[in-house]
Amino acid sequence: MAMNLEELNKIANKMVAPGKGLLAADESTGTIQKRFDKIGVQNTEENRRDYREMLFRTDKSMREHISGVILFDETLRQKAKDGTPFVKLIDAAGAVPGIKVDAGAKALAGAPGEVVTEGLDGLRERFVEYHRLGARFAKWRAVIDIGKDIPTYNCINANAQALARYAALAQENGIVPIVEPEVLMDGDHDIEACEKVTSWVLQEVFSQLFYAKVALEGIVLKPNMVVPGMKCAKQNSAAEVAERTVRLLKQHVPSAVPGIAFLSGGQSDLDATANLSAMNAIGGMPWPLTFSYGRALQAAPQKAWSGKVDNLDAGKAAFAHRALMNSLASLGKWKQADEKAS
Repeated sequence: MAMNLEELNKIANKMVAPGKGLLAADESTGTIQKRFDKIGVQNTEENRRDYREMLFRTDKSMREHISGVILFDETLRQKAKDGTPFVKLIDAAGAVPGIKVDAGAKALAGAPGEVVTEGLDGLRERFVEYHRLGARFAKWRAVIDIGKDIPTYNCINANAQALARYAALAQENGIVPIVEPEVLMDGDHDIEACEKVTSWVLQEVFSQLFYAKVALEGIVLKPNMVVPGMKCAKQNSAAEVAERTVRLLKQHVPSAVPGIAFLSGGQSDLDATANLSAMNAIGGMPWPLTFSYGRALQAAPQKAWSGKVDNLDAGKAAFAHRALMNSLASLGKWKQADEKAS
């Protein structure tokens, strides 16, 4: 399949449409096990289906606030209880179906404490199948940790090269790549350390995308925000997070990129929303800033649902609320008072 940049650009722009963002529902079976354990739900194929169907059938929210859904391989192939393929449910809501394609982060040889994301083998063939199944964008997550003597250039370079090779393969197959270099917020490092490492990572990623001839007009960037580590004594304000993150993005992200959809990366629901809104309130950016949240959109509905049919409406209401809050944040219009008003 020859790359059609016009089509890729159209999909990417739809993914970052005003007031909308991405729902990351691409938890692997192992990851969703951890989520279900917290709410006392057995991790069966049926329960995974019922939970995700609840989200995808929150019709108004899906139509108005969600531009795309990142799926796991199983979920891309799954059908709702009535036999409707999930891809069709997502399409019907006007959202774009996407697929997580990486095989996870594995220990990087000769680099203690560092990892590299695997999954390039056979990826071209998988993209052909995923396109046939209805996926129009993909996700590959690189993980960079901050600690004593890390990250190293070896780790950043290896992950950036893998991201670039994945992105080129995606575009070759008519699929928009989400390029996700995540500097983790684990640890006790301060906001300055996060800013320095994120700057280095973004510089290297865009260099490798250039070398791999990836068309920037046909990608979506999914970075971390510039935040201190979770164990850092000083937790900075939303205003400072916003200022540092926007400044950094302007330094490193070309204006040709259609949009930036942030990961929440372990922030609380409220922090992820407040920080995004503070960034958009700054204004004057060459690209839209929106969300691509997993836990920050799903923790509340998971808890409200807790695997019970009687709680479906409560689960939908919780999801609708978080989707609305983040929609407001993507427009720079969220206020703390909105959390109680809706």
